[in-house]
Amino acid sequence: MVPIWTRKVAIRPSSKPVVTFFSSDPNPSARPLPTSIVVRSLSAEPLASSHGFGMPRERSPVRTARYLLDEMPVPDFRTCNQRIRAHTSGRDYQASLSVFVRMLGARLRPDGFALAAVVKSAATLRDAGHARAVHGFAVKAGFAGIVAVQKAMIDMYAGFGALCDACQVFEEVGQRDSVTWNVLLTGYARAGLSDDAMRLFHSMHGCGVEGVKPTAVTIAVILPVIAKLNVLKAGQGVHAYVIKIGLDTDTLVGNALASMYAKCGSIIDDAHKVFSLISSKDTVSWNSLIGGYSQCGLFAEAFRLFSRMVSMNFLPNDTTLVTVLPICAFTEGGWHRGNEFHCYILRHGLDVELSICNSLLTHYSKVGDMKRAEYIFGRLDSWDLVTWNTMIAGYAINGWTSKALDLLQQLLIGSTKPDSVTFLSILPVCAQLYDVEGGRKIHGYLIRHNLLCQETSLGNAIVDFYGRCGDIVDALQTFRGINKKDIISWNTMVSACIENEQLEKFADLLTQMICKGIQPDSITILSVLRASTTYGIRKVREAHAYSFRAGFVSHFTVGNAILDAYAKCGSIEGAHRTFLNLTGRNVITGNTMISGYLKHGRSEDAEMVFGQMCEKDITTWNLMVQAYAQNDCSDLAFTLFHQLQSEGMRPDSLSIMSILPACARLASPCLVRQCHGYVIRTSLYDIHLEGALLDSYSKCGSLDDAYKLFQTSPEKDLVTFTAMLGGYAMHGLAEEAIRVFSDMLQANVKPDHVIMTAVLSACSHAGLIDVGWKLFESAIEIHGMIPTMEHYACMVDLLARRGRLREAYEFILDMPCEANANVWGTLLGACKIHKEVEIGRMVADHLFDAEAENIGNYVVMSNIYAADGRWEGVEQVRRLMKTRDLKKPAGCSWLEVSMKRHVFVAGDLSHPQRTFIYSTLRTLDQLMKEPMERICIRAN
Repeated sequence: MVPIWTRKVAIRPSSKPVVTFFSSDPNPSARPLPTSIVVRSLSAEPLASSHGFGMPRERSPVRTARYLLDEMPVPDFRTCNQRIRAHTSGRDYQASLSVFVRMLGARLRPDGFALAAVVKSAATLRDAGHARAVHGFAVKAGFAGIVAVQKAMIDMYAGFGALCDACQVFEEVGQRDSVTWNVLLTGYARAGLSDDAMRLFHSMHGCGVEGVKPTAVTIAVILPVIAKLNVLKAGQGVHAYVIKIGLDTDTLVGNALASMYAKCGSIIDDAHKVFSLISSKDTVSWNSLIGGYSQCGLFAEAFRLFSRMVSMNFLPNDTTLVTVLPICAFTEGGWHRGNEFHCYILRHGLDVELSICNSLLTHYSKVGDMKRAEYIFGRLDSWDLVTWNTMIAGYAINGWTSKALDLLQQLLIGSTKPDSVTFLSILPVCAQLYDVEGGRKIHGYLIRHNLLCQETSLGNAIVDFYGRCGDIVDALQTFRGINKKDIISWNTMVSACIENEQLEKFADLLTQMICKGIQPDSITILSVLRASTTYGIRKVREAHAYSFRAGFVSHFTVGNAILDAYAKCGSIEGAHRTFLNLTGRNVITGNTMISGYLKHGRSEDAEMVFGQMCEKDITTWNLMVQAYAQNDCSDLAFTLFHQLQSEGMRPDSLSIMSILPACARLASPCLVRQCHGYVIRTSLYDIHLEGALLDSYSKCGSLDDAYKLFQTSPEKDLVTFTAMLGGYAMHGLAEEAIRVFSDMLQANVKPDHVIMTAVLSACSHAGLIDVGWKLFESAIEIHGMIPTMEHYACMVDLLARRGRLREAYEFILDMPCEANANVWGTLLGACKIHKEVEIGRMVADHLFDAEAENIGNYVVMSNIYAADGRWEGVEQVRRLMKTRDLKKPAGCSWLEVSMKRHVFVAGDLSHPQRTFIYSTLRTLDQLMKEPMERICIRAN
């Protein structure tokens, strides 16, 4: 690029082109300037008056001065210097360079301060070519030795990242003061050269011969470097030095110390103490501590500090809002808090600041309100890469995968180029969609733009993508191509092997890792523990032993994974022993043990752990509610459900799904409606929760409510169709069930085994043999299903209901696999209905072997014998039951009247209204025995 003073610059349309050649002369006092420049300058006109005639009113002092200077057509020496400094102070850097060019064209000489301002302008405009030309002019004109110019040159080169040039100028400075050191130190810090910055700081600290001491600015520059290196000990050393030289009361230093301690993780012990000692706190002080709490995940404390800041009349600035907005999502009522901040931003006109808008996008993305995020994104006049990345990441984490890919396509078309953050957000989207082709295109883009060589994290993301898509070959190839593998690279590849059940490759990879001297970390151990469950309890014990020797057992995640591994291998005792020996436990530890105990039928141990837990999360409560509901302890499930709410917990979608089976078991549509109402009020929409509500309404007999919910469903998937169809099938409404099945096929939803069982069951209940057979055959021929035992049981029931028992029996014998108890039990029930003793006896022989402990099978066979008058058969079945120690449970039924539930158990004498109940039953029994004619006469 041609330097600005070698171009033809039209300052005014009336100006005449003047070509001036200056001789080269190193003497700075010489009047002709020592350089050759081609310029177009202003015509020589007399200087204008300094009076401000015609000057617009209501200007700031700086703008007034600049206006007066700009109204002077042909400046003199002093006026030009003043004008350059005024433009630079007013951040009009292009105008500053233009005046400099005009000054040279008029053969006027700038002073050192004006030239320093020109250097600053060139540096701020980020034009390296112009900046070097100014440097060349300074050298030739003899200004290179002026300290102000040298400082500006160091700052300019440091700003460009040309630190070698900055150091060269620094070495040429005769007497370096603290400002000179600070300028170079700032350059190193800005360039991310933390180690070099630390070495320079130590050099400055040790150069006592020059009499230079670190200032408050020095400390404010070096402390963020220490924070970036996360060297708390070095920060404490600087803190001690600050106290020694008496800078501990300085607000700038105090702010930097608080921020450093916070970023190094010592937020409570040190950062808060430093903050409390700052005598003159400003907004930056509060921002430092709020940001520290946020970074450490202490979001509630960050908000309390923010409230305290506002209450002490400190107005939040841009940085405050940018810090606080993203953490709203992690606090209770986060959406509403973020919305309040949004209103504040709109009231004060801060929505023009792109950084604040980006923070709003982050907030709404985290709370799942992508509609609001889209609205803000669409109203922006300009977008930077952070804006694009925030929206793409928001779409990705909220499951709006197609929109994330569309936005990436728009970004690639535009002038803004994506960076590593962009692709780290989009690659999981491709993995979620199993879009191997899309992922390969991104991989190709990264290779073409040489990004993979620069960013190890991108290589790791590509490996993870291929692993999640099941392409272990490309994952390994990408892994081998990563130049600088870190522990994350190895862990990602190890995890990919385990996910794809490539256990041999996993073992080889683990061996290579150890041979290369890379020590496994806690994440590696988690992968090893997952793999060890496949090999059996012995490998779990070996992984446990290694974790103990390496000191990983104290990590919460590893300890919990060990418990889970033992439980999955069936060694609940091993999990119990490990649980007792764990020194550090958290909520997840307790949840893992409760889950393990429940899976192994040890509900009392689960209750004991639950009672001993000092801290419980919603998962803890959900586990116990679900356990009670599944084990027919509905009263305990409801008690616990109410208790979790009384302790301040808000039920989530899993809580509702856990309690719904208890509501359905009590056949209480009122309770289901209460759950449904809560879901609507709290916006807990979830496709699986919707299916559970449909199923519960159906089991309670409230098909109208179920159908209304089904009709209003925003997106119907296989779960929704299955629940609705199953409800109709359960109540024998075959035509409605078949209609739902047809609607599902028209919606291009592919049926699975569960919904096929439901529709076949509906045909069976309605006796639709032909329709049932067609559906059964279509499941095999059209949908490519292999029939399950449930399908065969439906077909047996379909035949048996029409009295074709022999055909059903032969169908079972011709099945390609051995029938289970469910299939035989279906046919035995039909034998009872049709009083078919011989086939029933043959079926019972199979059934008593397949399911010897089921008391119901014996009762059915006994009733078949009794109905045919074969009392010896009845006695034979009873002896068999007695031999196997089987007892028939008492019958039980429920009745809900005016939202009050009544339970009736056969032979129960404890009911408070037992006299009236048994009297009514005797009356009903007598009426059922009388002929219908006599009942009608009595009624009349």
